[in-house]
Amino acid sequence: MENKQYRVLLYYQYVKIENPEEFTAEHLAFCKELGLLGRILVADEGINGTVSGTVEQTEQYMKKMHADPRFADMVFKIDEEDEHAFQKMHVRYRPELVNLQLNEDINPHELTGKYLEPKEFYEQMQDDNTLVIDARNDYEYDVGHFRGAIRPDIRTFRELPDWIKENKEMLDGKKILTYCTGGIRCEKFSGWLVREGFEDVSQLHGGIVTYGKDPEVQGQLWDGQCYVFDKRLTVPVNRVEHVIVGKDYFSGEPCERYVNCANPECNKQIICSEENEHKYMRGCTHECRVTPRNLYVKEYDLSEEEIQERLAVIEREEAATK
Repeated sequence: MENKQYRVLLYYQYVKIENPEEFTAEHLAFCKELGLLGRILVADEGINGTVSGTVEQTEQYMKKMHADPRFADMVFKIDEEDEHAFQKMHVRYRPELVNLQLNEDINPHELTGKYLEPKEFYEQMQDDNTLVIDARNDYEYDVGHFRGAIRPDIRTFRELPDWIKENKEMLDGKKILTYCTGGIRCEKFSGWLVREGFEDVSQLHGGIVTYGKDPEVQGQLWDGQCYVFDKRLTVPVNRVEHVIVGKDYFSGEPCERYVNCANPECNKQIICSEENEHKYMRGCTHECRVTPRNLYVKEYDLSEEEIQERLAVIEREEAATK
């Protein structure tokens, strides 16, 4: 099989970074010099990034990072791709790498859940006394998740502690497994669960991405796709069988294609087939379809007559179902 020309690197490291804002500026210059594209967050507590580039560029980046004692043992999760996964290069400073909105933050070096390797996680998931909690946002869960995993009703990670407190009875006395895309969110979330008094808490080491690449497990018991924060939007996980769990926002039919609502003031991510994207002009509501700022209308240069024709079709179909 022909080798692909590009790679996507996903990585993080909790480590003390002195003068993080100065490091941010220097790191951005370095990435641009290499020709990488992507999104990197830098904080006092470490670094978290996803970047794309050619094989040579990514090799240079990993070599440079591993030469720094702070990142000498940092694990890079590597996907081979045909093109860049980003359009720009951003390196930004943030107070925290991930935000649980805690009064007292969690330091994963001091407190975190037990690490489970993919095979251990696979086996533990099947224990009757185990609860698997998805530590991601609802829209990430909706396009793919571990079979039987709990879907917290949250839009952002910082809402997760409150959701756990509201549903504490569900978790009492259970073995708790947590997972997220690459592992960084679970480092803090599992530690917070331990601090809250839950006694048996484990996390998927390396996250979903590592699980899908494991040669023994091969992503089994994962259904759907894995949501990623670049222009690919989703990537496969289960190498043995593929079960579609996503549902089209408009029709409810099986689908795992994400688009952003064409109204930039909304920008809601919805699972939507290409056919329905055109039918509904990529608007998640009537208001989003008729807004003068609708990006789909601009992209396809629709006339007012064409817009009204599509709206009429939608109206007739909705009336027929009432």
